[in-house]
Amino acid sequence: MRATLDSVIGQSVTPAKWVIVDDGSTDATPQILAEYAARHEWIEIVTRQDRGKRAVGPGVIEAFYAGYETINPDNFDYVCKLDLDLRLPLRYFEILMERMEANPRIGTCSGKSYVEEAGRLVSERKGDETSLGMTKFYRVPCFKEIGGFVREVMWDGIDCHRCRMNGWIACSWDEPELRFVHLRPMGSSQQNIYVGRMRHGYGQYFMGTGFVYMAVSAVNRMIEKPYVLGGLAMLWGWVRSALQGLPRYDDLTFRHFLRRYQWRALLVGKKRAIEEIHQAKGITL
Repeated sequence: MRATLDSVIGQSVTPAKWVIVDDGSTDATPQILAEYAARHEWIEIVTRQDRGKRAVGPGVIEAFYAGYETINPDNFDYVCKLDLDLRLPLRYFEILMERMEANPRIGTCSGKSYVEEAGRLVSERKGDETSLGMTKFYRVPCFKEIGGFVREVMWDGIDCHRCRMNGWIACSWDEPELRFVHLRPMGSSQQNIYVGRMRHGYGQYFMGTGFVYMAVSAVNRMIEKPYVLGGLAMLWGWVRSALQGLPRYDDLTFRHFLRRYQWRALLVGKKRAIEEIHQAKGITL
């Protein structure tokens, strides 16, 4: 947490306001946050009651909105959902804003996440067609137009697809000045990484992802740690959700849009499929 706090305070362009939500911490978090808030007037702390369990997906977004609801978004040009387990490069926010000012159709963007392994940085392999969930940087009008975040697992995929549905660009860049260190690997869980991978499979099912696309994605993930089993856990999370008949994202227009994109991505690749959507909307990167 201190690494994140220090890297934001040290930014070439600091936030106009930073609302940090303490989601019921039982360790030294409140004292550390109070220390930083006392030194920087643009940092505000919001404390929520401990819910008694970790709630990945809905809990993350509930915490975000506990902070978001304390501000008037119309007073700001940009809003960022930022996790407290990151180490950001010096010009991170400055560069993102420069890119968005240069292209007014970019609705959300981010850099790329890396983890440290044996003294070297390893990419977490996130696609260029999404802004990463731990640093969702948004143009406020775009965020409002898509209706914000869905309070469910896969919120960080649904939002980017909704951006494209509405004629906005969602993207991320893998460049040295935009690479940040993720201090806790994605897809992990308070139980184990396999539970995290199964949760991802459920999230894909909820979002509306088709079985064929899910199977291809799972195979693609088998080359990452934990090898093979991680991809199988993702696929099982989708299959188990389907067998149980769990509810899916209640927006048929969105799910049809998603399925069309996924079939095109399987046929021509993600990059070309995204370009076709942009061309249809009359926008360019």
